[in-house]
Amino acid sequence: MRKLLLTSIIISTSLIYIGRLSYLQLIDSSSKNPLDDTAIKAVYDYPERGHILDRNGKLIVSNQPSYDVMVIPREVKPLDTLEFCQLLNISKEDFIKEYEKARIYSPRLPSVFVPQLSKEEYALLQEKMRKYEGFYIQKRSLRHYETRSAANVLGYISEVNERDLRKYSYYQSGEIIGRQGVEKEYEEVLRGRKGVKFIQKDRFNREIGSYKNGIFDTLPIPGKDVQLTIDIDLQEYGEKLMTNKRGGIVALEPKTGEILALVSAPSYDPALLVGRKRSKNYTKLHYDSISKPLFDRGLLAMYPPGSPFKTLNALVALQEGVITPQTTYRCSGAYYYGKRGRKMGCHCGGGIRNLNSGIYKSCNTYFATVYRNSLEKYPTAEEGLNTWAKHMKSFGLGDYLGYDLPTGRSGKIPTSKTYDATYGKNRWYSTATLSNAIGQGEVLTTPIQLANITAAISNRGFYYTPHIIKKIGEEPIEDEKYTKKKQTSVNPEYFEPVIQGMFDVYKKGTAKWISVKDINIAGKTGTAENFTKINGETVQLTDHSIFVAFAPVDNPKIALAVFVENGHWGSTWAGRIAGLMIEKYIKEEITEKAMEQFVLSGSLEEEYAKPYSGKPFKINE
Repeated sequence: MRKLLLTSIIISTSLIYIGRLSYLQLIDSSSKNPLDDTAIKAVYDYPERGHILDRNGKLIVSNQPSYDVMVIPREVKPLDTLEFCQLLNISKEDFIKEYEKARIYSPRLPSVFVPQLSKEEYALLQEKMRKYEGFYIQKRSLRHYETRSAANVLGYISEVNERDLRKYSYYQSGEIIGRQGVEKEYEEVLRGRKGVKFIQKDRFNREIGSYKNGIFDTLPIPGKDVQLTIDIDLQEYGEKLMTNKRGGIVALEPKTGEILALVSAPSYDPALLVGRKRSKNYTKLHYDSISKPLFDRGLLAMYPPGSPFKTLNALVALQEGVITPQTTYRCSGAYYYGKRGRKMGCHCGGGIRNLNSGIYKSCNTYFATVYRNSLEKYPTAEEGLNTWAKHMKSFGLGDYLGYDLPTGRSGKIPTSKTYDATYGKNRWYSTATLSNAIGQGEVLTTPIQLANITAAISNRGFYYTPHIIKKIGEEPIEDEKYTKKKQTSVNPEYFEPVIQGMFDVYKKGTAKWISVKDINIAGKTGTAENFTKINGETVQLTDHSIFVAFAPVDNPKIALAVFVENGHWGSTWAGRIAGLMIEKYIKEEITEKAMEQFVLSGSLEEEYAKPYSGKPFKINE
């Protein structure tokens, strides 16, 4: 009896499973994609894109309504093409082009036919759409900017292209996606998730109601607001200061690594890349190969760092024990080296230099000697240079840093391999690399890297990975990537004498004429040589103006780097801009009116327009 009962249970269970599987495969279609059925139409409901706010909660980017004319090619019936084109303000050729594009994409799925109608165009067209079968209007949101600044930070949105459609299964033709900046980096957060309703059609292609009572329908999920670390008032002020100049400003909060300002000049109004004129405006910006407004100089431009790099060479020498703050060297107005008596000029005025005066006088002779001592401490130049390079890389140089923006360059810190490729292995000495001592030669940095090393100095030996995001929705960013300290290879005690030297740059050094009242600033001027290739010849152009600074010295709230291309002396343009940015952030007002007027009224456009007419400059002659 028990054996019979057990057999019955097994048979019954098996029959239930077989029956259910047969039903699912032969009758029920719930496991299938409804769009596989040509009698099903999908209507998408697009959520509003998340807003973008600055660090103080000030709205930067919101949304405005837009209307797209959609087409389902197989549902299009004969129509008065001329009248339709006049309503849409397009040519017949445009009509044919867009229709064929939509048909090739999919005859039965909707595609954008004419994007981004204005309210007036929508009102005019809405009443007449019933005449044009296969076409309908779909509401969409476009970006609305509350600022004319920060285009390089914010990025923009545009329609997906064929490459996007192949890469991302989420998108349909005609949908929008973030490009560049925050819009691209935080696309999934900002876009939300679209909803969909499936509509059943009969054999005459008429809509007869919801498919399967809406069991497959989904509601849209709104995009989340994001709060940035940017201070939009500081950003706008920085862009104002950089009017008629080319270069970049990167300002960080040293205690967190938050990016306070990321200025690239020249820039553009982000509103230019909104609406039906977006494509035309983008093309104009893209092909401006002179000003390069789409080129983010703060993240992508690689410059020789010049004299600010001397502070790092001082720190390495202290860590390596080859100098103390009291170690002195005599400067005779130049540094001579090598068997052929090569010369590195110096503008410090000559005399006895220690670490402090070497920094605030920016003595090339002092730092050339310090750099050589750091390398020649080791048995071979190769070992010495590689040790030096490891120190430099601990400050984030020669690397992308890992910030949360979708573009960047790594800069360059040379190693023994760099010189092996030029001279051959074991066929070069420390003197072949001497330009590295003063931030020239093979060393290249981006403005954000230089701002980051300034933050590391202000923190006495550590930094946080720079980042642009502060909150997603209501949740503060707690990613360890941005909250974990990154220690440099230099001990904390060696930073104080270097910081004192940078403080004295303002008190009695190269920036003493541009100090800011009531703010203790530590800084370093830089004048970096600027070379380019013209007709195959290496020629020297006007030097770049560079300045790094942080303030207040004892409790740093801001650290920044300023690059002004072809701006000559570091104190002329970059130093003044740095001081004004610091005062704007700390005091929230400007008292140095004369300095502000000098910068705002100044222009380097004539400098950039100059044709080069000098003789070719032969490096190392």
